[in-house]
This record gives sequence, C-alpha cells and structure tokens, in this order.
Amino acid sequence: MKINNVKLVATIYSSKDRFPESKGGEFVFVGRSNVGKSTLLNILTNQNIAKVSKKPGKTRSINFYLINNNFYFVDLPGYGYAKASYEERERWKKIIENYFEIRGWNIKLVFVLIDGRHELQKNDELILTWLRDLELPFSVVLTKVDKLKMSQKAKMIRYYEKLLGDKYIVIPYSAITKEGVNKVLELIEQLGGA
Repeated sequence: MKINNVKLVATIYSSKDRFPESKGGEFVFVGRSNVGKSTLLNILTNQNIAKVSKKPGKTRSINFYLINNNFYFVDLPGYGYAKASYEERERWKKIIENYFEIRGWNIKLVFVLIDGRHELQKNDELILTWLRDLELPFSVVLTKVDKLKMSQKAKMIRYYEKLLGDKYIVIPYSAITKEGVNKVLELIEQLGGA
C-alpha cells in the first residue's frame, strides 16, 4: 500500500470537539508515552505529521489524519506519562473513552505500541483489557526491537504471542531498520485502507 496524501483534518481536545465525517474507517495508534508512536506515524506516511520529542507526553489531543482521502490514522495521546498533571491525565482519559464510545463502530484496527524490550507493563495490560472488553480489534506492535539481540527478540515475540493468543497479531518493529513497517501497511490494506 502506498500513502500518497496525508492531511490533518481534526484535533480533539475535549468531548465538546466535533469528530470528522466517518469516511472509510479508522486505524488507531496508541501506546505509552515515549514508545515511538509519532515516529511510526511519520515513517508510515513518509512525512513529519506527528511531533517527535525526547520528552514524553507530546501528543495531548486526538489527531485525525485523512489518508489518501479515504480513511483515517487516529493518533491518541500517550498513556502512563507520570509528569503530566492529574487533571491533564484525566482529560486525556476522558477524550479517549469518549472517542472509543462514539467511534468504535468505525475502527478497523487499533495498533497498540508496546516497548518490545520489556514484558507487559501494568498500563499496557490495562489498555489491552479495555480493548478486549470493548470488543475492538487490535494488533500489538513491539517497538525498539533493534535494541535486542536476536535470541532476546525471538523470546519477546514468543512471550507476547503466547500472552495474546492466536486471535491477535504481534508485529516486531524498529524505527531504525524499518522492520515491521511493511507488515503494518499490509494489515491496513487488508482491512480496507487503500
């Protein structure tokens, strides 16, 4: 799949903000702060659409990017960022809950980005449980796998595949080597993003 056209069409800061028209489905990107979500979005689109920062918690809104005038990439705020104020974290939580409630029917797939160097963290477990409870389809993207030795990488992939079961796809990904990028694009294409 080739992405030819990308446009930021909506930024949602509160439950009062309006979502864009539904179009041909939504592919959602979510993960802990600093897991590499913005970098993946930039690689997939071959543009600097999402701000990359050394400081976690850069994405503070839900951003809708219209792809090829056909479907959306939806960038959710990172979770688990301790330095954000309690009020700010609660605001993020509310807009994300509101988004899943209102737009769940239009979501083709949620890409949950998890740091592939570590076993499942509490915040990641919560988001996976929540997505299962909402019966939303998701795939896990294991980031930063280039930082692991081959044997460690294989072990972490097995760990997550066993943890999630056959129903969910685990994609090892590296922003450095671009491993996994084609797999993410293939999944999007298979599910109607073109």
